[in-house]
Amino acid sequence: MKLSICLALLLVAVGASADNPFSRAGRFVWDAVGGAGDMLRAYQDMREANYVGADKYFHARGNYDAAQRGPGGAWAAKVISDARELWQGGVSGRGAEDTAADQEANAWGRGGGDPNHYRPAGLPSRY
Repeated sequence: MKLSICLALLLVAVGASADNPFSRAGRFVWDAVGGAGDMLRAYQDMREANYVGADKYFHARGNYDAAQRGPGGAWAAKVISDARELWQGGVSGRGAEDTAADQEANAWGRGGGDPNHYRPAGLPSRY
């Protein structure tokens, strides 16, 4: 019995640490789900803060947090950001300039840039 438990644990450890397509794919998906959560949290914070001029900061922060998880998180951030800007560009009427500025902040955050670059003066420190 003890031998079978040791073998099972050894197989789990080897499988978890092996660089195989299944573990990479699982990690990508896990990171993507976490990245989507980061994007949602940034959006909720933006809505809660309701602070004029903070939009670009929250764009950069959501993308930054998601991308820090790895390739899956960066992928999720890009897909969500692109979809949001495509939808917003057609619905909100804010125009191409606002969409371009949002996408710049998105790329800044995904690329590892400090989101505080876009932080407006006076935004509460909890954000």
